[in-house]
Amino acid sequence: MDIAALIAWVVTALGGFYLLGTWIQRGGIRQQQSGTSRLPAPVIFGHFALAAIGLVVWIVYVVADKDALAWTAFGLLLPVALLGFAMLARWIPVHRERAAAAATPGAEGTVPAERHFPVAVVVAHGLFAVVTLVLVLLTALGIGGS
Repeated sequence: MDIAALIAWVVTALGGFYLLGTWIQRGGIRQQQSGTSRLPAPVIFGHFALAAIGLVVWIVYVVADKDALAWTAFGLLLPVALLGFAMLARWIPVHRERAAAAATPGAEGTVPAERHFPVAVVVAHGLFAVVTLVLVLLTALGIGGS
């Protein structure tokens, strides 16, 4: 189950990299000063940093098979999940405003960077994140073997 969790985590990370890259490329960092983006940079980069650190801890766990590392990785995933839910809650209204903005000519300059996130990538990222969290917890609990 630890390898399944690792695979799910890597797939989740790939989706997260794509979303982060889209946000940066579409001006998300610059939009922090103007207030256009609804996703605060500290939340985005905190989510990214904790998830990356957790993934490294999980890789070390897979190699070393030490229970404390599994629980550490799970503990890191909890704030990652909370930050992810906070970003999702802030992204949903931006996504819903997409149709209204499309009808307004010349509004593209004020479009939040996160409006360019593909819905399929956001949904897949979230679903794989939930699967990762559950698999890591089950592994830490010793369910399903390690």
